[in-house]
Amino acid sequence: MTKTECPVLYVIACGSLAARNVGTLVDLAKRDGWDVCVIASPDGMKFIDAPDLEQRTGHPVRSRYKHPLEPDILPPPDAIIVAPATTNTINKWAAGISDTLPLGLLVEGLGKGLPIVAMPFTNRAQAAHPAFGESVRRLREWGVTVLLGDDVYPLHEPGAGEAAMSKFPWELALRELTNKRATWRGRSFKAP
Repeated sequence: MTKTECPVLYVIACGSLAARNVGTLVDLAKRDGWDVCVIASPDGMKFIDAPDLEQRTGHPVRSRYKHPLEPDILPPPDAIIVAPATTNTINKWAAGISDTLPLGLLVEGLGKGLPIVAMPFTNRAQAAHPAFGESVRRLREWGVTVLLGDDVYPLHEPGAGEAAMSKFPWELALRELTNKRATWRGRSFKAP
């Protein structure tokens, strides 16, 4: 399969310690036949190795909106995985806020009916906030697969994110997307 024949997966990495390991998801997706593009939130850029990810994907890593007259440098997505997702991103996305490129892509992707999988990396205290639970519920109602709960991975205590990073199950997000390969919310999409 040539690069242009592969379905395009946008991997959105948010401002979380776990973003340091987003290359794991990139490699898994490429192995499964996806043409992967990485988009990082402005805070996500603090954690990722953009030059390494650009070399792995063959695409520039984007984090900001382009000028309206500039051509888009990334192919349009066929699917999106947002991992690690922060509580901030989940809450803003559910509220329809698109003040960053990743949020704009998520809000638009939901409106286009793209298959989207989100996997938060957060601690127990942040996840316990009522707004977060409501945001997760709303996104799920709208067709987004949000991988969260003890059956996915146990949330860590505040301040223990560094130790919890190695347990973040990157492969689950890709597996969930792969399980939806025929249709998603009644719309067909290209899948490897």
